[in-house]
Amino acid sequence: MNLNLNNKNALVCGSTQGIGKATAIALAQEGANVTLVARNREKLKAVLEELPKNKNHRFIVADFSDPRDLQEKVIKFTNNNHGFHILINNTGGPRSGNILTASLEEFENAFIQHLKCNHVLAQATIPFMKEEGFGRIINIISTSVKEPIPGLGVSNTIRGAVGNWSKTLATEVGSFGITVNNVLPGFTETERLADIIKVKANGADISVEEMTEIMKNHTPAKRFAKPEETANVITFLASEAASYVNGINVPVDGGRTKSL
Repeated sequence: MNLNLNNKNALVCGSTQGIGKATAIALAQEGANVTLVARNREKLKAVLEELPKNKNHRFIVADFSDPRDLQEKVIKFTNNNHGFHILINNTGGPRSGNILTASLEEFENAFIQHLKCNHVLAQATIPFMKEEGFGRIINIISTSVKEPIPGLGVSNTIRGAVGNWSKTLATEVGSFGITVNNVLPGFTETERLADIIKVKANGADISVEEMTEIMKNHTPAKRFAKPEETANVITFLASEAASYVNGINVPVDGGRTKSL
């Protein structure tokens, strides 16, 4: 199967680490011109150096706590450079904790960073996608869209909202050759998973190593995913090969999610 992304421009959010970084590298390896987005300039420069040198890769420094500023920077970039065929919405998840003890500010901040930022980025990039007759919007969310995860109250709530936003958008833009899909990572070897394991281990009064084994055993694959494995699925959804896949949630979790 040919996933050729030559002459396609991709905007990849949260691309200095984890799944976001792996996705940026995978898209670039398939020929896309990748623009990285994150708030740390030095980390962005470091990732840029890891991308293939034969394409036009760039980065945008932006903070996802300010959706309007993010939108303005992306629009300014497109006016001065090029539009985007591919948008990868991705940002760090909310703090762990039970929903009853979560503050209103935690919900508000998560709503801003996830749903509002996704929305303004879609508004900034879809006009070009319509002109090109090709667009791919892929939201990296969580398996909590299908099954709420204990101890992730705010995340469960906001991820569900993003899932419904995405499905609604998919029905509105499908006729323009634009698809909108969600990738739902399971336990993946990232800094966020390491933090979650520490919180769970402390709560259960066991070691991090013991909690790691417990969580691995909750997955039929009996291991955690590599970020690159999730990035491969995202890259397929970004390609022409996935042109008739629209409005779906794709778990990449080794079989852990029990629902269909």
